[in-house]
Amino acid sequence: MRVGFIGAGRMGAPMVARLARAGHEVRALGRSAEARAAVAETGAVPVSTAAEAISGADAVVLCVFTDDQVREICSAESFGSATVIVHTTGNPETVGAVAARGVRVVDAPVSGGPHDIARGSLTVFLGGAEADAAVAREVLSAYAAPILHVGPLGAGQRVKLVNNALFAAQIGLVADAVRFGSELGLPEEALLAALPHASGNSRALAGIAAKGSVAEFRSSVGEFLRKDITVARALADALGADLGLLATPLDAGVAQP
Repeated sequence: MRVGFIGAGRMGAPMVARLARAGHEVRALGRSAEARAAVAETGAVPVSTAAEAISGADAVVLCVFTDDQVREICSAESFGSATVIVHTTGNPETVGAVAARGVRVVDAPVSGGPHDIARGSLTVFLGGAEADAAVAREVLSAYAAPILHVGPLGAGQRVKLVNNALFAAQIGLVADAVRFGSELGLPEEALLAALPHASGNSRALAGIAAKGSVAEFRSSVGEFLRKDITVARALADALGADLGLLATPLDAGVAQP
C-alpha cells in the first residue's frame, strides 16, 4: 500500500520505520534537509511538502501535535480517495470537520510510546466507518496491537480522552500517596520500589517508579497530558458532563512539576 506520512517525529519516526519494514511504499514529510535525512534512514522516501506525501496515496497518516495542525493540513490539501488516519489526540469535532469536506477519515489516537511502536504493540482506539477502519487496519497493523474499533467517527477520541483523564487522576493519587507516605516517615524512593509489587500497582505507578519520582514523571509526560486534559475538560463542559471523583486527582496529576 502507498502511505503518505505527516509528522515523523518522536512517535511518527518509528511508525514510518515499521511501515517501510512491512513493505508499504511510504512517503514521509521532512521540511528540512536534516528531517529528510532522518526519514531516509527509516527506509521511507523523504519529501519536502505535504502534497508530495499525499499524492497517489491509498492512506495518509497524520501524527501531529494539535487539533489546529490537523485542521490546517486538512483544509489546505486534497486527499482524493485516500483514507486519512488521524493519530493526534484532540476534540472529536476536528475529525468531524474533516469528514464534512468529503474526506474519508478515521480517528486513531494511541496509547503507548516509541518503545511500544518499535515492538509493534501500540494500542490504537479507532473510530470511523467500517470500510475506512478496514483500510486503516492494513496500515496500523505494521506497528499497533491491539487495534480497537470502538465505534463511529469521533469515538476513538472520546475513549482516549476518558483514558487520559483516568491516567492523570491515577498520577494525582500516586502523588498524594507519596505525600502521605512522607508524613509517615517513608521516603519516596522506598515507596516507589515497593508499591509496584503490590495490589496498589497501576500503569501510572509503574511509570512513576521507572522515572524515580512523581516530579520526574510529570516532567516527562506533562506537555502531552496537559494538552489532552484541556481538551477533555472543554468537551465535558460543552456537553455538560460530570467528571465526578476524577476531577480532584486529575488536577493534581497534571499539576506543573
